[in-house]
Amino acid sequence: MQIIKTIKEMQALSRGFKAKGKTIGFVPTMGALHEGHLSLVRQTKAENDIVVVSIFVNPTQFGPKEDFNKYPRDVEGDLSKLSPIGVDAVFIPGASEIYPNGFSASINIGSIGDILCGASRHGHFNGVATVVAKLFNIVMPDRAYFGQKDFQQTVVIKKLVMELNFDIDVIVCPTVREPDGLAMSSRNSYLNEAERKAAGILYKALKHGEGLILNNVKDASRVKSEIEALIKTEPLAEIEYAEIIDAATLEKIDDIKSIAAISLAVRIGTTRLIDNLVVVLSI
Repeated sequence: MQIIKTIKEMQALSRGFKAKGKTIGFVPTMGALHEGHLSLVRQTKAENDIVVVSIFVNPTQFGPKEDFNKYPRDVEGDLSKLSPIGVDAVFIPGASEIYPNGFSASINIGSIGDILCGASRHGHFNGVATVVAKLFNIVMPDRAYFGQKDFQQTVVIKKLVMELNFDIDVIVCPTVREPDGLAMSSRNSYLNEAERKAAGILYKALKHGEGLILNNVKDASRVKSEIEALIKTEPLAEIEYAEIIDAATLEKIDDIKSIAAISLAVRIGTTRLIDNLVVVLSI
């Protein structure tokens, strides 16, 4: 497992793999790896000749009052988790390597970045799009793997790839959950014991909404109202949003016809958690 810290070295390594006809699968991460990340890496390993993982806490996707400085970091622990899987290279650049002095270019992903999580995290998805575009140009993967837990992010990245003509397949993998249904997330480490127990309300609410839809409740406003009412039964939970959306465009819908996504952002104490379920109705 090679540890790469410079852009030039990573690009040279990828060019060498491609010259040998090898396919490159890529998992971009911000580190603090958990089973959700590792499931992506294993799928990447199964579907590609070469596996590259990046570890980079991207400052441009954090707002001034967000948790960039306290975001969990454990590079040595991450490497110990990746090594047994058979990762070929781990790209761990510093911030000055990705954003050198004078760097000012950025990608504006458009209105899709201003809704849902983007409504309260101004500029977040432009930061995501910018760093992902840079990582794609550096690693030059054939396929890139992302978790469905960050649903809006996956839609943004698919838009980025399509509209800027990256020759990359974006693979979205299922959310990996704790036994009580809580989506695995690096930010779960912020939760104390009482908050961790309370966080189970997100998955309960998602499953309740899914049950309503599968039982032929087509009125999105009713599903939304029942989800919100259930979350509000948990005193430690504060809803940022709970929406029923089109799974392709992220736009709010009134009538649920064939496929919809239930998307949540909820604060448990001071920790902001997101989750979603995509519900497909048989026609």
